Amino acid sequence: MPVLNAWKRGNVMLNRAAILDKLFEVNPESFNSLCLEVFHYQYQNNSVYREYCSLMHTDMAAVLHYTQIPFLPVELFKSHKVVTGNGAIQKIFSSSGTTGLQTSRHYITDLSIYETSFTKCFHQFFGDPADYCLLALLPSYLEREDSSLVYMTMQIAGQSNHPMNGFFLIEYEILFNRLVALVKSQQKTLLIGVSFALFDYANKYPFPLKHTRIMETGGMKGRGAELTRKALHELLKQAFGVQTIYSEYGMTELLSQAYMMEDGKFHAPSWMKILIRDVNDPLQLLGTNAVGAINIIDLANLDSCAFIATADLGKTFVDGTFE
Repeated sequence: MPVLNAWKRGNVMLNRAAILDKLFEVNPESFNSLCLEVFHYQYQNNSVYREYCSLMHTDMAAVLHYTQIPFLPVELFKSHKVVTGNGAIQKIFSSSGTTGLQTSRHYITDLSIYETSFTKCFHQFFGDPADYCLLALLPSYLEREDSSLVYMTMQIAGQSNHPMNGFFLIEYEILFNRLVALVKSQQKTLLIGVSFALFDYANKYPFPLKHTRIMETGGMKGRGAELTRKALHELLKQAFGVQTIYSEYGMTELLSQAYMMEDGKFHAPSWMKILIRDVNDPLQLLGTNAVGAINIIDLANLDSCAFIATADLGKTFVDGTFE
């Protein structure tokens, strides 16, 4: 292909190992060039993405900035095998879904990339997992063998290796007793849970959780009265006597996460970026403080597709955070 040959002649290696060496060290100055490398690499080695770019009449030679890269609709993870390269499949992560509805499937050919991504991200925003006792309240997720959230949480718990680490479905009393003991021992603790489970637990076992960070991962849909994230956080703050409720933004189709921190905004690692597009024109990107549909660049998706158009709504801020 003439365009790809021209790209190679520009001294940019369409080489997976070379990209991977730079992936987690990317900074604002190198982000654009690395995005272009990943874009051309995936165009060459991902038939689903290449076909989509062709349908979008993408002029490869005209793509000079990451804002010009086509974003693959996330729905295609439900109907297509979105894989870059020909590596053997090590794991398939599937999204949760209502019985009878088709779910997304993310085919993973290199689990080490996912593990590096969530480990570096955790260190960046929360510190060393070894400092924490990790308690996970993840009903519905724990009942599945293909949840990327459970895989990440179990790996982080393994890095913590605290003897009181635990995973819970609805064993609220056991969880409560463990939290009481951890508070008494002044052990730094992370309680991570799906929204509806944290909501139920907070109503049944309110208790001041000193030395504890609480993180919700979303998941109120179909679980009774819908709450906004803000309303849920206020309820959890009152129930547990904490100043901040943290939140994780991730999805089956991604290998990176963003976290809501003390400022109430989501922060992403350097290899992940959020862009906002017009809901009526998928090719029109919006500026900061404008509400629109979320496009995600996740360079950790090196072996699937790093450029994803989601159905979520949000807005970005000048400092790179988003909500």
